[in-house]
Amino acid sequence: MLITTEEGRYDRQELISWWDQSRLRESRILVVGAGALGNEVIKNLLLIGVGHIDLIDLDIVERSNLARCVFFREGDNGAFKSLVVAQAAAEVNPECIVTAHVGDVTAIGLGFINQFDLVIGALDNREARLWINQACRKLGLTWIDGAIEGIRGVVKVFPPEGACYECTLGERDREILSKRRSCSLLSTEEMLTGKVPTTATSSSLIAGLQVQEAVRLLHQQRSPIENAGWVFTGETFDSYIVTYTEDEFCMAHDRFSKIESGTLKVTDSISIALDRAKALSSTPPSAIDFEREIIRGATCNACEWSVVINRRINSVSPAEITCPHCDEPGIIDMALSIDVDDELCFLTFEELGFPELEILTIRCDQQRVHFLIGGEQK
Repeated sequence: MLITTEEGRYDRQELISWWDQSRLRESRILVVGAGALGNEVIKNLLLIGVGHIDLIDLDIVERSNLARCVFFREGDNGAFKSLVVAQAAAEVNPECIVTAHVGDVTAIGLGFINQFDLVIGALDNREARLWINQACRKLGLTWIDGAIEGIRGVVKVFPPEGACYECTLGERDREILSKRRSCSLLSTEEMLTGKVPTTATSSSLIAGLQVQEAVRLLHQQRSPIENAGWVFTGETFDSYIVTYTEDEFCMAHDRFSKIESGTLKVTDSISIALDRAKALSSTPPSAIDFEREIIRGATCNACEWSVVINRRINSVSPAEITCPHCDEPGIIDMALSIDVDDELCFLTFEELGFPELEILTIRCDQQRVHFLIGGEQK
C-alpha cells in the first residue's frame, strides 16, 4: 500500500477548526499603499492564499525603503512600488493573482472599490484615509486601517455602521485637513506624500494583525476591534483597545442604495444620465452630485486673467491654474454639485475627466439615483 505523506501548502492553517481555504482563495482584497505596511500586508495575504489581491500606490522605490520593505531590492530604485511588489509576489505564491495599479487612490472610481470583499489601508496620510473611509461607507464595505510611527502602531476596523474613521478626527486634525485642501499650491502628490519614522518590526506587527482581522472578517466572524482600535506602544510594551464614539452628525455617514450599471459609458453626457434618471424616479431630477470636485476654472484678479477648465480635480495639474502673467496660483472655482440646467450637463464624462467605474448621483427630490459609469456592477 502506497501512503502519501506530502502536506498541502496550507496544511497547518487548515488545521484551525473554522478555517475555510476556499473562502480565502475566492476572496478579492484591495490593499492601498505599497510602502512598509503594504509590503507586509501583501506578504501575509500571499502566504495565507488570498486568491485575488489588487494593490494601488503612486510612489516610487527609494533607498530608505530597503530597510523596511521585504519585496524591494537595490535595483528597484526609481521603479513604481506597486509594480515591483506585484512582480515579486509570483515568487512567493504563484497561486495568487496580484494586480498592480499605479496612481492616486482618490482618483479612481467608486465602482472600482465596489469589486472587493474588503479594503486594507496601508497609508501614511489623512487625505487618502478620509477618501477610503467615505468610499467604503457609501458602498457598505469594511476597511481595516493600519498606522505606524517609530516602534508604535495601531490597527482599526471600520465596518459600514457605527463610528467611522472621520468620527475619530479631532478639531486639530480637521483644521489641518481644511488648510491643506484649500491650498492650491499643493499638488495631489504633495498632499498624499508623508514621511514618518518607521521600522520593519512595527510594520510587521501591525500588518500581521490587519491581515489576521481580514481573515476573521472573510470567515464572517466579528472583529473585537470593530469601530475601535488596538494600540501598541513598543517602548513600554503596552497595548490597549480604544473604542470610538459615533458622531451622529458625521458627513461621511452616507450609504448608497442600488447602483444602476450597464447604461452609461464614459462617452455619454450628464444629460443622458438625467434622461435615464427620469425613467427611474417618480420625481424629476433636481441636482447632480459628484464624488470628486469639478474645477470650473481659475482666476487671477491682479492680472485680470481667467481660464475655463471644467474637469475633475484629479485630472487638473497645478500649472493649469497658475496665472501665466504673474506665475501665481489663481483662485479656483470648484463644484461638488450642480443644477440640472448647468452647462456641464452637455459635456461627456470623458471630457469632464471621470475615471472608468465612477459613480454619479442624481437627486430627484428626496430620492437619489446612482449610476455606474462604464462596466457592470458585481
